[in-house]
Amino acid sequence: MEEQVTDGANKFRDNIFTSSVKAGKRTYYFDVKETKSGERYITVTERKRRYNDDGSFKVEKHKIFLYKEDFDKFADALDDVIEFIETGKMPEKVEEKEEDKAEKLKDEFTDVKFEDLDSDID
Repeated sequence: MEEQVTDGANKFRDNIFTSSVKAGKRTYYFDVKETKSGERYITVTERKRRYNDDGSFKVEKHKIFLYKEDFDKFADALDDVIEFIETGKMPEKVEEKEEDKAEKLKDEFTDVKFEDLDSDID
């Protein structure tokens, strides 16, 4: 599928690469596009047919944009949720992140004893 997209100057930009996944009434498109400055990014579009009572239908589209600096984080998060669904186990790196957060929170607080507070009052 080659989609034409217009920018503000009425120039057309083509998708550089497209891959799609059909899933029932939904189709997901993974499109590689390029900014005017040559930076590549991905758009993920979900297209879904919605049928009206009279049998006619409309197509709904939902789109997200993924930029190069976020690819690794997005892929890691997707891997984590797939691993969780397939195994039912929390991925190790997610458990480690939760432990790290707890450690950081623990380090942020001072161990204060109420007895120490009373000694300041004369």
